[in-house]
Amino acid sequence: MANGSILQIALLLCFSTTALSKSYDVLQFQQRGSISACWTLIRRLNGTSGSCRQDRMDFEFPKDIKLQKFQKEEAILVIQEMLQQIFDLFRSNFSSTGWNKTIIEKLYGELGWQMEHLEAALEEIMEEENLTWGENTTLLQLREYYSRIVQYLKSNLYSRCAWTVVRAEVLKNFSVLYKLTDFIFKN
Repeated sequence: MANGSILQIALLLCFSTTALSKSYDVLQFQQRGSISACWTLIRRLNGTSGSCRQDRMDFEFPKDIKLQKFQKEEAILVIQEMLQQIFDLFRSNFSSTGWNKTIIEKLYGELGWQMEHLEAALEEIMEEENLTWGENTTLLQLREYYSRIVQYLKSNLYSRCAWTVVRAEVLKNFSVLYKLTDFIFKN
């Protein structure tokens, strides 16, 4: 009888691991597609940084994120934080830009979709592995980075050039997001 229970538990674990693996494959495909869609939407917002060279700034993206090898769970947290910060950033006063509001609304939709699905994946991982998260230094660095961007916008009164510089910076963020997404699903 005990052997039957052990066999059932073993089969259940194998099945759930296989199901989780397949759901990760689908999630990776969807996330990569959504990141590409966000990148395209942001590129469609008019403005080139060439005319705003005097306004350029190095916001000092956290080097740990580019160099560090994360555990899957931490990488998901980093992606989710970046998406949330970008979402909040584009909620700021961009009226001086002349950007198409429909594009911005589509961007909100894509970012929201990604955050929702990543949150579900993270909850699943945390439940399976009984993980809890304290304050993460990488997340704190990210928040400081995005805070510098917000302060830059405020100090430049949300000018068209300031937004053009920020738009270029956010495009770089999506390159990092794409690499992190690949990392999560390859490990």
